[in-house]
Amino acid sequence: MSEDARSRLAHAARTVANAGLTDAFGHITLRDAQSLLVTAPLPLAFQRPEDSSVLPLDTTELPPGTPKEAWIHIAIARGDHSTGAICRAQPRAVAKAIAAGKPIRALDGHGALLGPVVPIYDDSRLVRDVDAGMAVAHTLGDAPAVVLRGNGAVTRGPDLASAVARMWLLERSAELALAASPDAPSLPTDEQEWWRERGDELLPRMFDFLARSHED
Repeated sequence: MSEDARSRLAHAARTVANAGLTDAFGHITLRDAQSLLVTAPLPLAFQRPEDSSVLPLDTTELPPGTPKEAWIHIAIARGDHSTGAICRAQPRAVAKAIAAGKPIRALDGHGALLGPVVPIYDDSRLVRDVDAGMAVAHTLGDAPAVVLRGNGAVTRGPDLASAVARMWLLERSAELALAASPDAPSLPTDEQEWWRERGDELLPRMFDFLARSHED
């Protein structure tokens, strides 16, 4: 992986942390053909370009210096070649919404960029083996985000900007879910599709906002 890729990955990691979307845990990957560049098992706030390592997608054992939940990233990347980056974080409003039994739905336009309803992987244990990683990927399906019950969330996209922006949107959507009444309607299907068709335009702008407003 190039030094530029390592720098962009470290910058994205610090952006997630500086935006308050995670704490001591979390990891991000950037895809390059049949391998992933993955952040080190350190808090995202402290990631440096030299901390990242390369993880082959066909690996059968995680290399030293790789976060153990990298199996999530491997399973998702193996199952979808269009996924260029994956973000794993610990957004607090997401945890509160799921604990309160409130689904994260497309209640506004930005929330529609996460799909009609964000799926939930209903097992709070850490994902530390191949089978568990595949189970998360199966729950995710073709959605852009999945909540790990009691253990954070995962978002993905064609690039780092999209994956990170979706984590921020997930937190905002969870805040909206907590404030909304149980019978609050989701956006109509045609309006949701309208917003999703504009995701390639909106998600990079959201990431730029996060990066600029939460600079190191």
